[in-house]
Amino acid sequence: MQRLVLAFINSMRALKHLAQHEKAVQQELMLFILAIPVAALIAPTGLSFLLLTGSVLFLIMIEVLNTGIEATCDAVSLDFHREIQIAKDCGSLAVLISVILVATVWVYTVWSVFFF
Repeated sequence: MQRLVLAFINSMRALKHLAQHEKAVQQELMLFILAIPVAALIAPTGLSFLLLTGSVLFLIMIEVLNTGIEATCDAVSLDFHREIQIAKDCGSLAVLISVILVATVWVYTVWSVFFF
């Protein structure tokens, strides 16, 4: 149980840091806060609500991992290295794929609710 409590404390420390210092995470947290009531209004089912809000949480998770990759790369070296560029670009691609997923889930749901 103590291990779970310590893991939770570490996670909250990371969330606090990201929410204070990372613009992308700040924007995505605001998106999530806005997504909850909007999803509650437009989701035809509980599963749809979970998909709408879960997709945004998935985006936040990928952004957190991307930030971790960037921080690790910067801790290794601030000089240009092709391998570090590839690692950072891969993290960025993961975020882009997540954004596409969020957009697809939201557009599909809105389309199916209002146009079917």
